Amino acid sequence: MTDPIADYLTRLRNAIQAKHRVVDVPASNLKKEITKILFEKGYILNYKFIEDGPQGTIKIALKYDPVNKVNAIKKLIRISSPGMRKYTGYKDMPRVINGLGVAILSTSKGVMTDKEASALKVGGEVLCYVY
Repeated sequence: MTDPIADYLTRLRNAIQAKHRVVDVPASNLKKEITKILFEKGYILNYKFIEDGPQGTIKIALKYDPVNKVNAIKKLIRISSPGMRKYTGYKDMPRVINGLGVAILSTSKGVMTDKEASALKVGGEVLCYVY
């Protein structure tokens, strides 16, 4: 697999499309940090890190509206890829849907959202947009 983050986002997208409640994803430190951000921002219901074998897995409980059965995540877009990295400075931070969505960045201070990176005045690689 050449792009594990794209695989992570695709597994989430496919689970949402199929209306699954829980999705299992192979774990890595970067995927764990992205999962924590999705939980903190309210895009997923819960998550659990399972240590089995050399890699482990992440069990993610997806969040649905109880009335309309609509998922909290509308879109997951991969921005930076292994073939074409996208970097941004803190002054040119991307605004996802005019501030309603979240851009997830990998910075020198760790993985964080666009708002946190702006507050700390650090730039980095734009991993994905979530809204």
